[in-house]
Amino acid sequence: MRYALPMSLLLALLLGACGKSEQPASPDSAQPAEAGAAAEPQIDPVSGLKMTGDWLVVRSACTACHSGKQVTQQRGTAQQWLTMIRWMQAKQNLWQFDPPVTEEKIINYLAENYPPAESQRRALLSADLLPPNPYAATGGS
Repeated sequence: MRYALPMSLLLALLLGACGKSEQPASPDSAQPAEAGAAAEPQIDPVSGLKMTGDWLVVRSACTACHSGKQVTQQRGTAQQWLTMIRWMQAKQNLWQFDPPVTEEKIINYLAENYPPAESQRRALLSADLLPPNPYAATGGS
């Protein structure tokens, strides 16, 4: 008898939840923040990549070795992305993309969706602000 009240509350919650049907929001009901603003692409819940263009090619190639977060945290121009790919091919055993169009799709997607950002990295410190280098050669031998 002492379990009757908690069980009846649980049953009421379950039955109440089953009776509700959620309707997806219609496209007309979603108002963009700005009338002329382009809609941001959806984000893939698995990789975190923007779901636009050749994102599936990028997800397939990049997340074979990296988490999606590692990809989306990087920024670069097409040339910078190409440089990163060439470094990975030379130093990390990244395979050559076949056909070469695949590499072009990857670079274009990354450069378009993850371009350089002004706030990505701070400016280098001037030499007078750096600590002394303990490994620098000293004057005497």
